[in-house]
Amino acid sequence: MLLCVSSSHKNAPFSLLEGLSGAADAARTLTSRNEFFSGAVVVATCNRFEAYLDVRQPEGSDPRLAVVAAWQAVCAHTGVEYEDLKTGSAVYVGDAAAQHLFSVTAGLESLVVGETEISGQVANALEHAREIGTTTSDLERLFQTAAKTSRDVKNQTKLGRMGRSIVQLALDLSDSRIVDWSKLRVLLVGTGQYARVTVAALKTRGVTDIAVHSASGRAEHFAEMRELRAVRPERLTHELACADLIVTCTTSPHTVIDAALLRASRTEAAHTGVSPTAVDATVSDSEATGCPFDHGSVGSVAAVPNLPARQLVIDLGMPRNVAVDVTDLPEVELLDLETIKLHAPLSELRSSDDARSLVDEAAQSFHQQRNQQRVGRGLAQLKAMFFDKLDAEIERSRRHEPSQANTEKALHHLVGVLLNTSMQRSRDLAAEDRPHDFVDALEALYGIQADMPDEDAETCGRCPIAHELLGPHTHRADDDGSLRSVS
Repeated sequence: MLLCVSSSHKNAPFSLLEGLSGAADAARTLTSRNEFFSGAVVVATCNRFEAYLDVRQPEGSDPRLAVVAAWQAVCAHTGVEYEDLKTGSAVYVGDAAAQHLFSVTAGLESLVVGETEISGQVANALEHAREIGTTTSDLERLFQTAAKTSRDVKNQTKLGRMGRSIVQLALDLSDSRIVDWSKLRVLLVGTGQYARVTVAALKTRGVTDIAVHSASGRAEHFAEMRELRAVRPERLTHELACADLIVTCTTSPHTVIDAALLRASRTEAAHTGVSPTAVDATVSDSEATGCPFDHGSVGSVAAVPNLPARQLVIDLGMPRNVAVDVTDLPEVELLDLETIKLHAPLSELRSSDDARSLVDEAAQSFHQQRNQQRVGRGLAQLKAMFFDKLDAEIERSRRHEPSQANTEKALHHLVGVLLNTSMQRSRDLAAEDRPHDFVDALEALYGIQADMPDEDAETCGRCPIAHELLGPHTHRADDDGSLRSVS
């Protein structure tokens, strides 16, 4: 049985999602509960946690014990509170789990409907499950179908062609604050899942001055591959002070930038001196045509020469990379995921409807494939039983001289052997008051429609009349206690 436990921006607070965002390895903990789960694939992103589980239970059975076990395992792995996870998650079982994954992978359940990163994140989750050995054949088929559905949505609907990423939306929201992207000095903190997309989106807008810093030491390689400037740890405060735009996208469990760090960076830069930035922050509003920011009513003169008068900080990290106290600084504006969520636009209804139709079709097809697999296993057992009986009959016939009469006798005997199990089951089902099960099976397997007596007719065994001749009828007791039929 397939089971999905899902927490996202739709049903969980960001505080819970922060606690779950680093749980990509939770699949190990889940499959350690092997009395319930034979496999697990976990999708953990900045605004979504999904655990897809292959449960050791037949379809249609009660999943509640497995759901509780999943919640407990996730809590043990992440440290989140059980009641928080219970109230902040949705549960999908069987076909509903498959349909939910297809919808998620297509971008229909994202913070920004149609965003492009999620399909890659789902693919990475499957690859990670393969590496740690927690996937199963059923989960493989599920996720491969999800990948195909995502491609179909992308290629066949406007949602796929026009889908905007969280990064693109964040930069779109910044447009009103930035006059000239080409003169912007940008510091990228982190090389996490949004870093590559951020660099591409910034370059598309004409940004050329991009520096990257990573506490993990991956900045050099990341920068070299994309022709960026790598920032050494000792130069971080300088870059923080000089950047017009700071974008964070690390996987750090703690904040990496706060008000104290930004204030100290500007103070240090003021004492040591800084090289001119892409923004001449000393010009007045009337002369600010070369400044990348729309100064508005905030003021146009920075406290420190050659430092930007205003800084925009975009926090794409989950857990939060930037402490909210940076907004206490008059020159800093913060744009985080919660703010982005408030501005996430609705997709075009037609595009969304077309995409959901494709998801529905994929879910129905996946349901049919699973049914065929279940039937296939039973059919294989039926064929094996028939051929075993055939082999036994061939072996028995070899003890007799070959002749037409013996061949006919052997064939009649084979038919009797094949019917024997069905006849015995029919008697057993009749004794259990389940004759309709047998009749329904005949129609389902062989198309045989066997008429059943009218259920309303009271045809008890005491009635002396031959039912085969008169058909269904009821009986009535006369005053003397004798029975007579009433047709």
